[in-house]
Amino acid sequence: MVLTTVQGRFVPVEEASDSGRFLTGSYEPGAGRAESTEEKKTVTTAVTESKHGGTGGAVPVAARARQVVKAYGSGETRVVALDHVDVDIHKGAFTAIMGPSGSGKSTLMHCLAGLDTVSGGQIFLDETEITGLKDKKLTQLRRDRIGFIFQAFNLLPTLNALENITLPMDIAGRKPDAEWLNRVVETVGLAGRLKHRPTQLSGGQQQRVAVARALAARPEIIFGDEPTGNLDSRAGAEVLGFLRRSVDELGQTIVMVTHDPVAASYADRVLYLADGRIVDEMWNPTADQVLDRMKDFDARGRTS
Repeated sequence: MVLTTVQGRFVPVEEASDSGRFLTGSYEPGAGRAESTEEKKTVTTAVTESKHGGTGGAVPVAARARQVVKAYGSGETRVVALDHVDVDIHKGAFTAIMGPSGSGKSTLMHCLAGLDTVSGGQIFLDETEITGLKDKKLTQLRRDRIGFIFQAFNLLPTLNALENITLPMDIAGRKPDAEWLNRVVETVGLAGRLKHRPTQLSGGQQQRVAVARALAARPEIIFGDEPTGNLDSRAGAEVLGFLRRSVDELGQTIVMVTHDPVAASYADRVLYLADGRIVDEMWNPTADQVLDRMKDFDARGRTS
C-alpha cells in the first residue's frame, strides 16, 4: 500500500481525492466517504512502505510488530492468540483495532504496549525493540514513552483532577511542561474542573481526566482499551472527539481497541483481527462500513 497525506493526515493514494472529511474545517466521523461497492479482499499483514521514526516520502511508524506469536499452554491444550502478526502503527494517526470476541485484538494491543510478553517475533517502539527488554527497562519505557487509557478510569479519589493528570510525572520526578499541560487541558475541556476530585466529576469528565493524564507526559503513543466502554453515548462521543482532536491538533499517535463501530469511525484506520491474524483494514471508515464488515465474521470469528 502506498500512502500520501491530505491536510497532514495519512490516506491511501487511491483515496486522496476523497478528501471531504479533511477539508471541511470541522471533523465529523466518517464524513466525506462514499459507500464502497468493491468486495473486500482478505489480507494477512498491515505493513506499509514505512520509515521508522523519520519523515519524508515514507510513512513514519511509531510502533511495529514482526511475525508476532502469542500462545498459551502447550501440546493439545495450546491456544494461539496471535498467529504471526505483521503490523505498522503510523505516527500521528488514530488506529482502531476490531474483531470478534477471542480474535486477539486486546492481546495485540497489550503486546504492542509492552503489557504482555510474546511467544515469538519482535515488537518495536520507534527503533527500540521492546520484546527483549528486562522488566525494569520495560517499566521505564512504559512510564516515559507510552500512555494508557483504560475502560476503568483508574483515578485516585484523594487527588483532584490536576493532581491525577500530573501523577505519573510526579512519580517519575519530572516537572510538567506548563505550556503543554495547559494545551492538553484546553483540548480536553477541563479548565474549569481541575480542582474537582473524581467523585465531583461525571463519568465522561473522569475519562477526560484519564485522557489528559495520558497526553500530559507527551508519550510517543497512547493505547486505549475500550476507553468509552463505561460511558453513555453522549459522554463517549465527547471522549472520542477529544482523542480525535489530540491526533489532529497535538499530533498524537493513538491505538484503540473497540467493539463499537461508531467509536471506530473516529479513527483514520481500522484493523480487523480474526483467529489471531489481521484479515482486513479499512481507511477513513464510517460507522455503517465498519458494522457491515463486522457482520462478515461468523460465529467462530472467521471471515465469511
